[in-house]
This record gives sequence, C-alpha cells and structure tokens, in this order.
Amino acid sequence: MGVLGVLADRKKELTALFEMQLTKEEGKKRLLTWRDKVRRSGLPCFDKFLTTLDNWLDKIANYFTSRLSSGFVEGLNNKIKTLKRRSYGILRTETWFQRLYLDLGGYRLFA
Repeated sequence: MGVLGVLADRKKELTALFEMQLTKEEGKKRLLTWRDKVRRSGLPCFDKFLTTLDNWLDKIANYFTSRLSSGFVEGLNNKIKTLKRRSYGILRTETWFQRLYLDLGGYRLFA
C-alpha cells in the first residue's frame, strides 16, 4: 500500500473512532492506540497533530462524554478573521456586516 493509501486509512480510522459510542477512558485508550499506529507508519504529515493530541488528550477525550465540540465556533471565528483581512478599506460597519452575512451563506438567497 502506498503512502496515500496509508494516510487515507489512518484518517478513516480516526473519523470512525470519534463516531463510536465510547466512554472517556475507552476513547483515550483508542486515541493512544491510533497515535501509536500512526507513529509506527512514519507519516510526517501527522507530526503536528500528534503533538496537539499529546498535549490536549484529556480535553479531546472529553468529546466522548458529551459529544460536543467547538468546531462550529472555531469555523465561524476563522471566517470572521479572514473577512477582516479581506475588508481593508471598508469604512462603514453596516457594509462590513453585509459582507459577513453574504460570506456566511447569504448567497443561497440568490441561487
């Protein structure tokens, strides 16, 4: 199996892991098992993620307790930051909020 196949398999395994109904402790154990498997595969593209996983394992495992994540809020913050960078020269607050509304899905109104 090539590198891309191994990469795709590891990503699918991680996604499947978070779809399982596990306790926090079971989740931590499975995450650590997955981490070790990725390290043995020698894929450097996961290095930064594995560091994050090691540093925040307990917090990440809390997902298995309540099945909540901050993904939506993180995505919204990213869109707002991107818009701020793109909006140099927009002087009116009203125009900026119109642009934000369109970027968050307002184009559906025109489809």
